[in-house]
Amino acid sequence: MTHTHLVLMGVAGSGKTTVLHALHDALGWSVAEGDAFHPEANVAKMSAGTPLTDADRWPWLDRIVTWTSVEAAAGRETLVTCSALRRAYRDRLRETPGRTIFVHLTGTPELLEERMGARVGHFMPPALLTSQLATLEPLQDDEDGIVVSIAPSTAEIVAEIIARLSLVPASA
Repeated sequence: MTHTHLVLMGVAGSGKTTVLHALHDALGWSVAEGDAFHPEANVAKMSAGTPLTDADRWPWLDRIVTWTSVEAAAGRETLVTCSALRRAYRDRLRETPGRTIFVHLTGTPELLEERMGARVGHFMPPALLTSQLATLEPLQDDEDGIVVSIAPSTAEIVAEIIARLSLVPASA
C-alpha cells in the first residue's frame, strides 16, 4: 500500500499550522509541525532575524523525511508543515516512501504581513517574510501538488484541499 504525505508549504504567515490541525481533525492522519524539527541553532538564527542558508536547512529536511518515513513504515498517512520554499527542498521531501503531495498555501504579501504581525510567541519575525518571498520557488507543473489561497476561511481551505485531492475524511 502506498502511503500519502501532505506537506503544507508556504512562507511564514500562510496558515500552515492552522490548516494542519484542521486537516488532522478532518482526516485523522498523523501530524507534525515542521518547525519542531529545526535544530536549536536554526531557531536562534531565525529569532535573531537571520535567514537560514541551504546548509542550515538540509538537516531540518532530513529530520522531516525521517519522521514521514517512520510513519509510513508504521502504516500511517501524514500531514506535516514545512515552508519547502525551493524545488530542491521539495525534491528532498519527496524521498519519503509513498506519495508526497505539496499543498502550497498562498496569499498576498499584505495578508501574510498582517497575519505574522498578529501571531504571539512565534520565533519567526515578520522581517524575514521578504527573504522568504524572495526564496520561494512556486510549484512547477511536474510537481505533485496544488496551490490554495489563504483568503477563505480555514474550513473552506480544508474543504478545497480534501475535494481537489479526493481525500476521504475520517468520518466517511
